[in-house]
Amino acid sequence: MRHRKKGRQLGRQTKHRGALFRNLVTSLLDQERIETTGAKAKEVRGFTDRMITLGKEGTLPARRRVLGFLRSKAVVSKLFSDVAARFKDRSGGYTRIVKTRRRIGDAAEMVAIELVSRQEPAAKKKSDVRTGQPAQTGAGTSA
Repeated sequence: MRHRKKGRQLGRQTKHRGALFRNLVTSLLDQERIETTGAKAKEVRGFTDRMITLGKEGTLPARRRVLGFLRSKAVVSKLFSDVAARFKDRSGGYTRIVKTRRRIGDAAEMVAIELVSRQEPAAKKKSDVRTGQPAQTGAGTSA
């Protein structure tokens, strides 16, 4: 019986699992979108939300708690300056999980986990083009 046993084991020992979660959360906050398996993404979601909540708090003890978990000063500074500012009006639910594909090797369900207010790359700007409407010319149109 698994009474009062919280979380997934993911086939790893405790220290390895903790390091895996730290690395995934650090990568997610750094790149704002990562692809991983569904079970890992569902576990990482809670850790990421907790880190963003601490970033919104903005105090020195909160920064020390985040540094104890993430261990990357660059990601922590990005969290407290950029990411927390984007989520200041949001009370939770900072991540989104999108199913992407099945992995070829073992058919594991792969998902993309991303921040909800992710900044899009500047190179991918789409022009506003209407589709489905015929082009109208000056001749032959009735008013």
